Amino acid sequence: MPSPHRLAVHWFRRDLRILDNSALHAAAAGASCVLPVYLASDRKGAHLWTGPKRQAFLCRNLASLAGNLETIGGRLIVRSGAADEALEKLIVESGADALYFNRDPDPFGRAMEAKVEAMARRVGVACYGFHDVTLHDPGEVLTQDGKPYRVYTPYSRNWLALEKPRPLPKPGPLHTPPDIASLPLPQNGHWGLPETDADLVEAGERAAHERLKAAIHGKVQSYGLKRDTPGASGTSRLSQDLRFGLLSPRTVFSRAVKAREASGSAVEKAGIDIYIKELAWREFYMAILWHFPLVLEQEFNADWRGLPWQEPDDNFEAWKQGRTGFPIVDAGIREMLATGFMHNRVRMIVAMFLTKDLHIDWRLGEQFFMQHLVDGEIASNNGGWQWSAGTGADAAPYFRIQNPWAQAKSHDPQGIYTKRWVPELAGVPAPLLLDAPKSGQPLVPGYPLPCVDHRTERDRTLAMFKKHRAHQRT
Repeated sequence: MPSPHRLAVHWFRRDLRILDNSALHAAAAGASCVLPVYLASDRKGAHLWTGPKRQAFLCRNLASLAGNLETIGGRLIVRSGAADEALEKLIVESGADALYFNRDPDPFGRAMEAKVEAMARRVGVACYGFHDVTLHDPGEVLTQDGKPYRVYTPYSRNWLALEKPRPLPKPGPLHTPPDIASLPLPQNGHWGLPETDADLVEAGERAAHERLKAAIHGKVQSYGLKRDTPGASGTSRLSQDLRFGLLSPRTVFSRAVKAREASGSAVEKAGIDIYIKELAWREFYMAILWHFPLVLEQEFNADWRGLPWQEPDDNFEAWKQGRTGFPIVDAGIREMLATGFMHNRVRMIVAMFLTKDLHIDWRLGEQFFMQHLVDGEIASNNGGWQWSAGTGADAAPYFRIQNPWAQAKSHDPQGIYTKRWVPELAGVPAPLLLDAPKSGQPLVPGYPLPCVDHRTERDRTLAMFKKHRAHQRT
């Protein structure tokens, strides 16, 4: 049976893989030839929402993708500029009669999709958008009244009960035409950004599958026991792979389910169940962003809009450098600066310290994370920051305030994580890392004393929230 289209453009976005790719699979099945394209934005210089580490990881993934496409008869075409304009030019130039892409969950991507679809109608090409970034579209997981969930637990019950889509097979040959011009694969200089010497995780689809293999054969089984211990390497480390689409959520979920079925231990099954619920958390925050895009600018909980956050000061600068005098907070920041990654439990400690101990606006921390995290995903990052600030989609009250010293005692009692990332403290006995110095002297020469007193700042935070709530009700 002949393909309905002669030449289809597949627009790569955050789906930088050939396996289990909804739009690419459909394009290969629906067209005689497929023209894969990546559109590098033409934004230049510093940006509030990205930085050299994540862009370097993107570039390495594009280089890997280009090689992978060649194994199935494809060739990655790189263009630059606004997507609707660049795609129109490519369609006219190549004579393509169809356009395929996977939809983006954030409001910026959705706005561009509307422009691209309007362009396709205007130039007379078929246009197909696919749901691929999550297992369930935000419109699939709704309350009985057809409204979006505002709290995770009831959302997750519904999400877990829904039948999950299966992974797709490898696409057939693409037969990409050889005569379509392409820009070189981008490097950080394309965006006016410096190169990075950060120790980034290995890029590419193959490396992502190796990480998935390692996660499925051991890590997810002990996830419930080790995920909150940053020194134990107990997380899957797949966040950047899902962020850039090196792995599909269908593949990750299906492999986790198979691992659960193969496990004979109740503890291991429970660990895998907790891991699967983390996939639900990811999709919950994407649904929040989809239904309530204002969260990128305002507090999700309207009661807390207009809180009198403190202006950025020397303590904020110390926080950004990992020089607060709170060892586990400093370790988290330094891990992120060095690698583009921060352990999830430590992200909560670091974020709550900024908002509840330093009283700095969560939006500033949100931006700083996005500038440095390789796995920076605006929905999850925003959700995590608003959760930590007490302003987000959360059933817990605002007075949940983590004590960073208690968190260190619970999750890094031997100081394994802390000493790795704050090496000047390597010779300090672990118990001394778990509370403010009683002597009033630095732990070691050159390492700062705690920049604030946690108990004092906790009381200030409670007073700030209570005063704001009282004012809102008058």
